[in-house]
Formats: sequence, C-alpha cells, structure tokens
Amino acid sequence: MEGNQGMKFIEYPDRDLMMIDLADRISSELKNTLLTQDRATLCVPGGTTPGPAFDSLSASVLDWSRVTVLLNDERWVPEDHPRSNTRLLRERLLVGQAAAANYQPLHADTETPEDSLEMLGAQIRDVLPITVLLLGMGVDMHTASLFPGADKLDQALSDDAPALMALRADAAGEPRMTLTAPVLKGALSTHILITGPEKRAALERARTLSPREAPVKTVLGDATVHWAE
Repeated sequence: MEGNQGMKFIEYPDRDLMMIDLADRISSELKNTLLTQDRATLCVPGGTTPGPAFDSLSASVLDWSRVTVLLNDERWVPEDHPRSNTRLLRERLLVGQAAAANYQPLHADTETPEDSLEMLGAQIRDVLPITVLLLGMGVDMHTASLFPGADKLDQALSDDAPALMALRADAAGEPRMTLTAPVLKGALSTHILITGPEKRAALERARTLSPREAPVKTVLGDATVHWAE
C-alpha cells in the first residue's frame, strides 16, 4: 500500500453509504496487507461517530487473528465507564468476525496515565507501524487527543516524540493517553471520518493553519477524508 499524494476528499450522499464504503475500504486494505505481511495493525478513534462503520467492519471476513487493533487515544477512565473508548470498541468493533482480533489497550489500572506510560509505550512500539489509520476530528480541529492548547502539545507534535504520551487539556475533560504525531504520520494508509457542515468548515480552516493551531493538519497531507452531511 502506497501513501496517498496529497489530501483526498470524498463527499457521500448520506452517512449510511459513507460508513459502508469506509468499512469496505479498511477491510480491503487489511486483506491486501495480510497477503504479503504476517500481521497488520488497525488504529481507530473512539466516540460515537464511527460506530456504524465499526458495525460493518466487524462483519468483514478476513484473518482477524493476525490483526492488532488499537485506539488513537483513550480517556483515563475505567473500561466500563460510559466515556471509555475501549468500551465502545468492545461493543461495536471487537465482535462478530473481528472478535478474533488482538486488542492493544492504551489504558491500564493505574491512578494516572504517567504511571503506565513506559509499559504501554513499549507494547505500542511492538505493533508499529500502523497499517490502516482511521481518525476523527473535532470542531476545534483536534485529532486523537492532540488538542489545541494541550499541556504537552508541542512535544507530541515534534518529530522525535515518543510513540505514546499523556496529555491534559481543558477541552479534553479527563487526562488522556494519545498516540503522537510521528506515529500517526507513519501510518501506511490514513482515513479521516467527519460529518456535518461545521466539521467540513473546520477542515477547510485547518488546511490554512499550523499544526499547533490545528493539530489535524499534521496528518492531512496523506489522508483520505470521508464526509457526509
């Protein structure tokens, strides 16, 4: 799989079609990788938006036992918490055919994310690079937990950032564990899923700003953006 040359933008007539098409594309990319590689890594966002795509993807027939699934980022809350991204994955993606996938968490049972950073960081490095990366984007132009104004954003955006960092930002609520810019930029295939006019406008704005002002700009150059009203 070759990286895309410049951002691609795909507009869909409705969200249902977009979710099915996105799931098909991700499934095809994973299958193609597994034809020539022993393993593949799929990295996905939390939140409710990608849920329908996860429902379709979880039914895809491929050798999920050779796929490692991990999140872009995680809130530092227990896995059974309503705001846990892991909880969403276990309910919507790691079911059906995809129940056979290997899940690599970004959370551990410690009081702060810093307490688990070294252990989780080492585990993440073992499953890199990311084969297929699916990201979301906030109206504030954050992606993963790379929020404008986050306490360690500059470090997380730098080329020599560690694979995993703990970040805190007012907009984030809880402390977060997030993959950093070099890991996201190192993905072999990158998709961004957004919906609604507000996020489309934010995407256009992000293209004119710096990664510090609009962290999603970090990955736009190689991304395929999927959008529906």
